[in-house]
Amino acid sequence: MNQYIAQLARMGAAEKRTILGLMSGTSLDGLDLALCDISGNGMETDVVLKQFTTVPFEPAFKAAIRSVFSKKTVDFEQLCLLNPWVGEQHAAIILDTLNAWGIKPAEVDLIASHGQTVYHAPKILHGNPNFGNGTLQIGDGDHIAVKTGIITISDFRQKHIAAGGEGAPLAVYGDYFIFSKREEDRIMLNIGGIANYTFLPGSLDASKIFSTDTGPGNTLMDQLAQQYFDQAFDQDAAIAKQGTVNEALLATLKTDDFFTKPFPKTTGPELFNLVYLENAIQASGQSGISAYDIMATLNRLTAQTIVEAIEKGQAMIGNDALAIYSSGGGMHNPLLMEQIKAGLPAARFYTTDTLQINPDAKEAVLFAVLANEHVAGGSVHIGGGKAGIPAVTMGKISFPQ
Repeated sequence: MNQYIAQLARMGAAEKRTILGLMSGTSLDGLDLALCDISGNGMETDVVLKQFTTVPFEPAFKAAIRSVFSKKTVDFEQLCLLNPWVGEQHAAIILDTLNAWGIKPAEVDLIASHGQTVYHAPKILHGNPNFGNGTLQIGDGDHIAVKTGIITISDFRQKHIAAGGEGAPLAVYGDYFIFSKREEDRIMLNIGGIANYTFLPGSLDASKIFSTDTGPGNTLMDQLAQQYFDQAFDQDAAIAKQGTVNEALLATLKTDDFFTKPFPKTTGPELFNLVYLENAIQASGQSGISAYDIMATLNRLTAQTIVEAIEKGQAMIGNDALAIYSSGGGMHNPLLMEQIKAGLPAARFYTTDTLQINPDAKEAVLFAVLANEHVAGGSVHIGGGKAGIPAVTMGKISFPQ
């Protein structure tokens, strides 16, 4: 028997596993690393977050990714070269971080690597009748495994698509395993580049779970901040607070049919980008609008579309007094959160800190949970087989040798 297959068998049967979860989102701000001790599986999953950090990406790294990111036409040689290179860069960050934490690679059982999404193409966006859903993440797992010496599980989204999903959102699986609570209906709201949420029923009835993207989270605001203000993002909503919401532009931005499509649905910067924004500015006759007013309007767009999507979910489940647990970069935007809370007055708002998971670490932790389920679980079927939540274990295994 291959030594690593035997190692996986022992790992799956062990009382706990030490798993390093990695996440790099569409904001390209850096690599999140969450070192977790995980025991059990399925609804018995228990997670202890031992270490967490975000390592910022160098400008050259960001530029390399942006050369292919969310573009229909790219230099194919560049894309081909980036796939192993990103894996090698992530591996170097992993080794440096473990060293800083005083942890040897041999003390880590698994790496769970999300990779770097460069294109997301669900059928509801591409509309090509000859093809189904598609998504592409680069940062090859074999290169991470070989460079670090740690078994790596990566490319989680392809199995989801193969089984009938859109490749996102995947948070629903980890959300159900580690955040469900009997007698409390919960919304797990994540505001990254794209905003999404998972509904967790207080009955713990897995067939009632649903998860969906709501539309733009930070992506449009980040792109505007980078282009017009030479800032990575609108820190503390300082830019948006200097502007005024333009109702004509807001109404035009909301006319895209993505917002009326049924749950579950996914999207990305392939739709919500500066071209989308410019088209809306022209269509609404607001060509003279200031960048400050645009930022204020984009902030309101994110807030309103999140509120409207949650209201739709509330109507589906017949409960508007939900507990909403926020995570992701958008939760640090005070104006955005203020508007979301004002739009959902009956809800109670928390962050996942209340549930002992650092909200900035949550996405990386959830991929560690998916890796744990891959090797130690796989028997829990959630979502009742409904669209968007196929009952599968996800990820591809890469051995160090």
